[in-house]
Amino acid sequence: MATNTLDLPTLENWLWEAACKIRGPVDAPKFKDYILPLIFLKRLSDVFEDEVNHLAEEFGSTDVAWKLVEEAHQHGQPLVRFYLPPEARWDVIRQKTTGLGEYLTDVMRAVARENPKLHGVIDVVDFNATAAGQRIIDDPPLAELIQVLSKYRLGLKDVEPDILGRAYEYLLRKFAEGWLGAAGSVVALVLMAGIIYTLYTNSLKREKP
Repeated sequence: MATNTLDLPTLENWLWEAACKIRGPVDAPKFKDYILPLIFLKRLSDVFEDEVNHLAEEFGSTDVAWKLVEEAHQHGQPLVRFYLPPEARWDVIRQKTTGLGEYLTDVMRAVARENPKLHGVIDVVDFNATAAGQRIIDDPPLAELIQVLSKYRLGLKDVEPDILGRAYEYLLRKFAEGWLGAAGSVVALVLMAGIIYTLYTNSLKREKP
């Protein structure tokens, strides 16, 4: 994994590679519903890991850090921005190969339950949804998408939130240009993406509790 801050071109190419994994199964107007929450969850997971590692350095023990994080969360006095239950941590998700759609849906809802501020933000997508009796996106492309998103970290020192937002707008524009054609539709889609992504990134810019 990368250890230096990701620049905009690298981010753009990476997110485009990830998006292409679901480009066929998912219509352009809907693909954001699947990829945006996963990018956001990846960011949450990496930031969560960074914060636990920082506590481990402070207290001289990883085990102590995890214990403190768990106990503080249970008592409503969190030591991290957002708490992720074990099943929602990226290293666990990337190992999942079967029942992935249902698993991701449950994970997003679990994250929202543990972090009420994320209700209506991260838990609005059903990765197991069907249309005309068939899955909108099957597990294999979801698994490929997750593996591509695992190539880089999105932690506190890995990428700036504003750069990540700009890269995502680029991604939306690429899809819009290829599938919509109409200039007005392209502009509308990109503007909408910016608004949605602002909601996500602002959640991560809040001060620690």
